[in-house]
Amino acid sequence: MSSIKENPMRSIRTLLAAFALAGVAACGGGAEPNGDDTVGDDDDDTNPDGDEWDDLLDQRETDYSAALRIAALRLTGELPKLVEIKAVADAPAAQQPDVYASLVQAYLDDPRFTRQMIAWWKDTLKLGDAAMLDSAAYLAAQITVEGRPYTDLLTAATGTCPTYDAGAGTFTAADCQNGVAVHAGLLTHPGMNAQFYSNMAFRRVRWVQETFACTAFPAELAEEPQDLGGAALYASPWPFTSIAGAQNGGRVDFHDLSAVACANCHSTMNHIAPLFLNFDDQGALQTTSQVMLPVDGSPIAEPADFLPAGEPTAWRLGVATPDLPALGAAMAADPAIAECAIARAWNWAMGKGDIVDTLTVVPRDVIAQQITDFAAGGHVYKDALFAVFTSDDFVKF
Repeated sequence: MSSIKENPMRSIRTLLAAFALAGVAACGGGAEPNGDDTVGDDDDDTNPDGDEWDDLLDQRETDYSAALRIAALRLTGELPKLVEIKAVADAPAAQQPDVYASLVQAYLDDPRFTRQMIAWWKDTLKLGDAAMLDSAAYLAAQITVEGRPYTDLLTAATGTCPTYDAGAGTFTAADCQNGVAVHAGLLTHPGMNAQFYSNMAFRRVRWVQETFACTAFPAELAEEPQDLGGAALYASPWPFTSIAGAQNGGRVDFHDLSAVACANCHSTMNHIAPLFLNFDDQGALQTTSQVMLPVDGSPIAEPADFLPAGEPTAWRLGVATPDLPALGAAMAADPAIAECAIARAWNWAMGKGDIVDTLTVVPRDVIAQQITDFAAGGHVYKDALFAVFTSDDFVKF
């Protein structure tokens, strides 16, 4: 993610957009873009030696009453009660932060928060409205509500298909019964594997990347692209022949450079996809490959269609993952996964759409401290949400 200092126009526009729901448009102070793509009046010398974007942000004012209204709607689905509104409004200025924070914590501990989390996770995971699919969102919501590590989404070996009693507001742990010997959170979940069944298991791989890393493919880029004599440059750090193609007998030519460099994306995708080959269209693990090749006759895909003999599966270059539990562990240790989790929390709090679908990117500088605290605190997502909803950027307008 770009920083404000490195790319001020791109980053500040993203930042200001993130604040828009909370009324941060006021921080523009009436400034309008001018002809040289800068913001503000050319004659304005309010802070000639400072950062104009910091000047704009400094114009915001703290409003705990407005923040409370938004927090209540997000975290409980309902407006704050009159007693809560008065508690913030009537508190002395010095006590308002603590009063507001206590109410946010109360919302996080409220049964209505569970309902909100189930709905939010259904949207985030793109899974729901059928019992098997719902259980994926139930697992994610249960992990969040109970204060378990976020990484359990990728590594939990038991209880990965819980049920939920809406009337009682309680989860009941249950193991997924889809033939998996050692589960790995949502990676081995039958609902996910059924919902994203596709040729060569690539939809499953795309879901993993976009949901937990917050970016589309290509996922890895070399410092210097290579000219391999085709119409497009090869920009991946992986060796070009580390995946299957015309050069090493693959039935699909991932080495094609006639229009685009297919290997830019598939160098990573092909190292992950074989781990999902044996899940059928119902999400059950079988002993043989269950997905097809998108070629004449729709033959069954085999590991050799992705990788040459001897090439290991891997999350990223240099991070081998021989099975799905290893993939989950590698992802849990990847800082990009924690950054994605915080960025999603941020966009939800600010009323923004899906970070991948709408390209609502959050500059890392904006959430750097929250990412650090998230990792230091054991990746407890409930704590991260508290940090987001009590942050200066959320309560300033």
